Amino acid sequence: MQLTMVGTGYVGLVTGACLANTGNHVTCLDVDEEKIALLRGGRSPIYEPGLTDMITRNVKAKRLTFTTDPNAAIESAEAVFICVGTPPQPDGSADLSFVFKAADDIADVIDRLGPDQTPKLVVVKSTVPVGTSHAVRDRIRERTKAPFYIANNPEFLKEGAAVQDFLKPDRVICGVDEEAAGEHIRRLYEPFVMQGNPIYVMDVRSSEMVKYASNGMLACKISFINEIAALCERYGADVRSVREGMCADHRIGNQFLYPGLGYGGSCFPKDTLAIVGMGRASGLDCMLNAAVHDVNQQQRLHFWNKITSHFGGDLSGRTLAFWGIAFKPQTDDIREAPAVTLMQLALEAGARVRAYDAVAMPNLNRAMPDVETVEDMYGVLDDADALVLCTEWSEFRQPDFAEIARRLKERVIFDGRNIYRREQMKELGFSYYAVGRPPVHGAVGEAIG
Repeated sequence: MQLTMVGTGYVGLVTGACLANTGNHVTCLDVDEEKIALLRGGRSPIYEPGLTDMITRNVKAKRLTFTTDPNAAIESAEAVFICVGTPPQPDGSADLSFVFKAADDIADVIDRLGPDQTPKLVVVKSTVPVGTSHAVRDRIRERTKAPFYIANNPEFLKEGAAVQDFLKPDRVICGVDEEAAGEHIRRLYEPFVMQGNPIYVMDVRSSEMVKYASNGMLACKISFINEIAALCERYGADVRSVREGMCADHRIGNQFLYPGLGYGGSCFPKDTLAIVGMGRASGLDCMLNAAVHDVNQQQRLHFWNKITSHFGGDLSGRTLAFWGIAFKPQTDDIREAPAVTLMQLALEAGARVRAYDAVAMPNLNRAMPDVETVEDMYGVLDDADALVLCTEWSEFRQPDFAEIARRLKERVIFDGRNIYRREQMKELGFSYYAVGRPPVHGAVGEAIG
């Protein structure tokens, strides 16, 4: 099929590259000329494992092209996917201006092609509040009498594993008004569900709600375990043991039940607030989802209090070294990242902040120029008063603790991801603070073997 992706963010790029990889001819459209030039050179503007190789391969095969011209992109397309951002507005509701601009561009091209054309399939793949796909349909109808189909096809891509998630989806969700639209979607996704995972074709509004309900549930699990972790700290329990006992129950499972600094990124924070916004717009108080968001934001402050308490409430003149900036491993995305919140608090408290991350430092340099970035994970520790671990990159899991102790002024580690063993930290003489676990304080001057 001839396909067009409107938007070259995570969703548009991954969807376009993966669909091109199965033999479709895909055009990716964006208004950002610098980004399009980068992509034409076979390079990805975002860090996502496997994506650059797939882009390069399909550009070379002439199945994947990039343009800033909406007419050229949409004219020959059989299906046009709207993959633009829906950022949160100040009240938490989704900003749909980019979605509606894409709809207008599509409508103008469809209208120019006239009523005798083969109907195009317009697919809303952006995460949008319930009712938006029909609003897109109605907006296009206001500008043209030419035929088209509307569909909603939410994405379920995890940053850091987006390519594999697309290639091997748990399920494909599609909302349609006409059976023909559903058949188009089935044909596109059949190569990715050969192992029997389902394609669910349903009504459009239910399809839109599936996305929010799924992300809301996962966010809820994260906030739940973090609240239990806070309770464990007050009663001297260890949340790692509590989690093991919980997850042995198959009704509960073990996914997304890891205590830490809370969720971040471009999806969970935005989508949780969007659910609250949808409730507010319909006269329903979505109390649970509002609480999920509040607990998540509070988790960062709770962890920050561990840092300030250790230093007697005064961080002026102190230096904190951060390992990890991105909101999760395998991505350079620092949107809503807990590390960014903690670094902002540290700067406001008068501390000097240095940071290391495997891939996210360029983004931090643009967002927070007051933070010094260091290219070496051990070099960032030199003469720092403490190490603050925020992202569980693999290289941090089994570090050289003797080197850490040698570089730091004091043997102090704040572990926001619970990746180290308390007993080992005590044996090595570290003061060690984690999430949902009692702190330990090793003997000062103890040797590290």
